[in-house]
Amino acid sequence: MERLLRKELQSPYEDVAALLRHGVNLGGKRLRPAIHLLIADALGGAAHNNVVIATVLEMVHTATLVHDDVLDDASTRRHVETVNAKWNNHTSILLGDYLFAQSFRLSATLDNTRTCQWVGEAARLVCEGELRQVLHRDWLELDEPTYFAMIRGKTAELCRVACSLAAAEAGCDEATIDAIAAYGDNLGIAFQIADDYLDLWGDDDSVGKTLGTDLQQGKLTLPIIRLLETAKDKATIIEILSGNPDERLDRIRPYLDRSDARRYTADTAAQFRDRALAGLGNLPECDSRRCLTEIAYFSIDRTF
Repeated sequence: MERLLRKELQSPYEDVAALLRHGVNLGGKRLRPAIHLLIADALGGAAHNNVVIATVLEMVHTATLVHDDVLDDASTRRHVETVNAKWNNHTSILLGDYLFAQSFRLSATLDNTRTCQWVGEAARLVCEGELRQVLHRDWLELDEPTYFAMIRGKTAELCRVACSLAAAEAGCDEATIDAIAAYGDNLGIAFQIADDYLDLWGDDDSVGKTLGTDLQQGKLTLPIIRLLETAKDKATIIEILSGNPDERLDRIRPYLDRSDARRYTADTAAQFRDRALAGLGNLPECDSRRCLTEIAYFSIDRTF
């Protein structure tokens, strides 16, 4: 997958080629291609089509990260300088567009249209989830059902389609495809909740970005939603969340420490992890299934 990714992201123009090389390294954990290839292996073996699909998934994911860094005005991602910091916002937007375009060109080389259709729909849902999050910034009435709907789109959808495409390529029936896809859906939600947790209680060096950025940008995440739902001094918390963005984290921390928000967030992530593990019951016992189990635990036990 890495070889194909680098082969696809080349240009005869050295300035563009340097940008593409930088972009290849921004994807990070390669979680979505790993999930796809592990499920394919568990269901009979990963073939050429699976390598292509895994590469398509990583291109789409990287495109969303590049655009996210512009939205968040981020300067680093996992200790690597972002495209918008190293170049500028215009370059980041165009690189994201390039990655989207190249991903769909590559998916069109397969012998069926399913990957184009399913990944295209997944990309639409990712963008829809991101749009909803942007439109809900500083909206202090955000509730849990709306929060989960947004992260199901923006984070879980690509994990879900990585699973469903692996099962479909292996010739599974519709019910089995849906059951296996539930692993990716619940894993993605657990992963996002863990990100929300780390943004408040992580370590700057381990996480690889400045803590409290969600608060600064007016993004309500699960710990803050829980705090708002349960706090006795809600008016004070609303005043803090409506105040100076640079002061929000320090001012809100004592209220978080007195609430059950930290434990509630960790417990909720664990519930989604367990739902993800249940989806692996449709796979035979093998090394790949054990790897997928470890990924589910890693999704919430990680420090970055």
